[in-house]
Amino acid sequence: MGNYKEKLHAIKAFIFDFDGVLSDGKVYVQRDGEMVRATNTKDGYALQYALRKGYRVAIISGGYAESMRLRYRDFPGMDIFLHVGNKIDLFHEYLKEHDLQPENVLVMGDDIPDYQMMQMAGVKCCPADAAIEIKHISDYISFQPGGYGCVRDVIEQTLRLQGRWFEEDACVW
Repeated sequence: MGNYKEKLHAIKAFIFDFDGVLSDGKVYVQRDGEMVRATNTKDGYALQYALRKGYRVAIISGGYAESMRLRYRDFPGMDIFLHVGNKIDLFHEYLKEHDLQPENVLVMGDDIPDYQMMQMAGVKCCPADAAIEIKHISDYISFQPGGYGCVRDVIEQTLRLQGRWFEEDACVW
């Protein structure tokens, strides 16, 4: 975990997995078959704030439910990729499309499907309850489990370090 804080200076984009990072990993199946996940409002605040500050923010998830997309429908500029079978290919495409270098990207994942994508990122993070394989490659392990503020944790740390947190526009949603 050595120079984790130093690496945050170069971050221009955040990529998050959904299940186990933005949610606690639980999936509630409704009678109509819709799969519902719970997300954290503090994570939501940090995501929209990072977007307003000009950071790229993306969700790359193997999961899919329309409710996942609907949760962030009012977050202008957020890139949402669901039902992704090969995260590493999409990661490379995303960097190319947005003229980003790997060192400019913080990726937060929690389980084996995130492993290769995380290895390519400049900063690798995971929630407190991530799989051991993910913890072993992470630069930072949040004190929060998935779905309970781990996203807010890494966004806030990054923006604070870059002097962009709690500026004049912080109190506006």
